[in-house]
Amino acid sequence: MTDFHPVRRALLSVSDKTGLVDLGKALSARGVELLSTGGSAKTLREAGLDVRDVAEVTGFPEMMDGRVKTLHPMVHGGLLALRDNDAHLAAMETHGIGAIDLLVVNLYPFEETVAKGADYDTCIENIDIGGPAMIRAAAKNHAFVNVVVDVEDYDALLAELEANDGQTSYAFRQGLAQNAYARTAAYDAAVSNWMAGALNLQAPRRRAVAGRLAQTLRYGENPHQEAAFYLDGSDRSGVATARQVQGKELSYNNINDTDAAFELVSEFDPADGPAVAIIKHANPCGVARGATLKEAYQKAFDCDRTSAFGGIIALNMPLDADTAREIVQIFTEVVIAPGASEEAVEVFATKKNLRLLLTEGLPDPQDSAFTTRQVSGGMLVQDKDVGHRDMADLKVVTKNAPTEDQMADLLFAWKVAKHVKSNAIVYVKDGQTVGVGAGQMSRLDSATIAGVKAQRMAEGLELPESLAKGSAVASDAFFPFADGLLEAAANGATCVIQPGGSMRDDEVIKAADEAGLAMVFTGMRHFRH
Repeated sequence: MTDFHPVRRALLSVSDKTGLVDLGKALSARGVELLSTGGSAKTLREAGLDVRDVAEVTGFPEMMDGRVKTLHPMVHGGLLALRDNDAHLAAMETHGIGAIDLLVVNLYPFEETVAKGADYDTCIENIDIGGPAMIRAAAKNHAFVNVVVDVEDYDALLAELEANDGQTSYAFRQGLAQNAYARTAAYDAAVSNWMAGALNLQAPRRRAVAGRLAQTLRYGENPHQEAAFYLDGSDRSGVATARQVQGKELSYNNINDTDAAFELVSEFDPADGPAVAIIKHANPCGVARGATLKEAYQKAFDCDRTSAFGGIIALNMPLDADTAREIVQIFTEVVIAPGASEEAVEVFATKKNLRLLLTEGLPDPQDSAFTTRQVSGGMLVQDKDVGHRDMADLKVVTKNAPTEDQMADLLFAWKVAKHVKSNAIVYVKDGQTVGVGAGQMSRLDSATIAGVKAQRMAEGLELPESLAKGSAVASDAFFPFADGLLEAAANGATCVIQPGGSMRDDEVIKAADEAGLAMVFTGMRHFRH
């Protein structure tokens, strides 16, 4: 086998016609014979190119609504034949099989069809069969055959042919083959995961996960770790689909924290008013509602000004100029919002390193999806935590019932606690977090830390008492003992929301009554490890 091989005959059969005519013209100018099918052949002919139909080569017309057109030895023999194998060459001559040196295929738009909400039968009809079969055949025979599955590789192919007088190198074909197998794997993953959902299979025997490279990152969580960012193909609003208006390239930690911030702020419906979340190391250091977006930001900032420095800010409404002017007063890594006014963008332009991401909307907090986490030798898969509770779902378990205002703060705190690393304790007052305790091994420690932060911030604001005075407190899981609850009361909390379900619930309820607290059970926990 020699390293370089010429491209004399190409088969072009694509769903996405972008760049097809230019590619066909460039190949034809090099004397490459063009084979094609259906719509691709029609497009090339309309551009004045000489194209031979695959049906003419196989001796069979396209049939069964296009389901059968390339599944034929005249095609697969041309792709799979080893050019340095005498027996293969003899078989080609005997049966009149011509070699195919280049395959250009992009597949039926299955992922796009699913994303549009098409019905089951329509999705089935958009599962490509001949395309993946040809791709895999050509990729297997990459010693001789080039296989291109992405429009963005057309220019690279033409550059390779130009540089090597109409030939391609083995290394080039290897790279194309690797990408081709990754494409068919991702395609099959999309089909199998869609079918698992359509059949309501909670734990299919095999689960495939795939992604498309969005960017290679400078490094991972730490400078000695290599990293990259991949897209899963969904159209969910968020960091993966956002448009970056300005600022430096996003880092691994930026992407992780921005996702956490935007998912949290999406819990708050814009119809109920502006909300802002400030995130640091994937935990909220301030979340608030306000009459205006500016007020919501100021209240979120006033929960923990120290931690907000260098943080990530997420808004549930388009960024306005007044809020932008407040944000630029301190160093912020990223701001993500559903949109921004021209004036707000101009304000941010004075801070060139500040990354501004704009989305088409908010992610639906009730979207069903699955999340993955790799462990040594395996992978954990679970449904996304879309659990929520409304007032009607809460059970008052103490002698004192929460007031209407307290209930509003309890539900606010509960939404925030869902996004805090467990063990999580969140103090809220008047639609504003005033203390957050995250990621501790003891729920008591989380309650203590959140209380210390509330006290420290009050001192910084020169207030006479802790911000937690008169607050509502949420615990993401039940209090196993009364100590954490009593710590919250000592820090100023007057009402509590927690899942309940501990074998010591009676002791905890008794302690709450003795402390004069109002407490409600949700019957649902929100562990976030």
